[in-house]
Amino acid sequence: MSNPTDETGPAPDVPAHPVQLSPEDLHRMQGQLQRFMYEYEFGLREVETKISILSDEFRHMHDYNPIEHVTSRVKSADSITRKVIRKGVAPDIDSIRQHIVDIAGLRVTCSFTQDVYLIFNLLTKQSDITVREVRDYIATPKPNGYKSLHAIVEVPVFLSTGTISVPVEVQFRTISMDFWASLEHKIHYKYDGNVPADLVAELKDAADAAQELDAKMEALHRELHGAR
Repeated sequence: MSNPTDETGPAPDVPAHPVQLSPEDLHRMQGQLQRFMYEYEFGLREVETKISILSDEFRHMHDYNPIEHVTSRVKSADSITRKVIRKGVAPDIDSIRQHIVDIAGLRVTCSFTQDVYLIFNLLTKQSDITVREVRDYIATPKPNGYKSLHAIVEVPVFLSTGTISVPVEVQFRTISMDFWASLEHKIHYKYDGNVPADLVAELKDAADAAQELDAKMEALHRELHGAR
């Protein structure tokens, strides 16, 4: 996995033009970011623990575990700084907190499409989880064929100075969706975003084939195990 979260579109009310930062601004902001990022590390741990508990419960108490694997990351200070400049976010912690919501990212890879929605529902119905935003690219795939269920959730983190609410981006995918997205990312990286039209078409065909495979494998699973 190259990056546990993909771009989910521009944050609301963010200026379209990049901001200009002096070396002093960058140095000051990066120092603040290092401390700031610990909040996201702690929030990510909270959500990871919730997913881990669900996985352990399914593995030990049910005959089937819908969670295949989980990956996570917190953006580096350099990565956040580049995104601040690119998106024109004001170089202060409050603006970053408001406009950049994918600092902490978790990817949950499931066996089947129905499992994606099952784990999403089990996570988001927990009383201390607040759903901030959902983008369902499974029900409505992106034009290039990308499919995934994205959610921005907020989780409370209890610190010595008090409780803070931390946003975490969680992506839910099937194995085939994750495989396709990984290949698409590598191709875009190789061509620096300027992917030839014939490859774009082939990627879309591959996405359609992956969707068909998901449907066939899920039908076989239901035949073997029955509807859940």
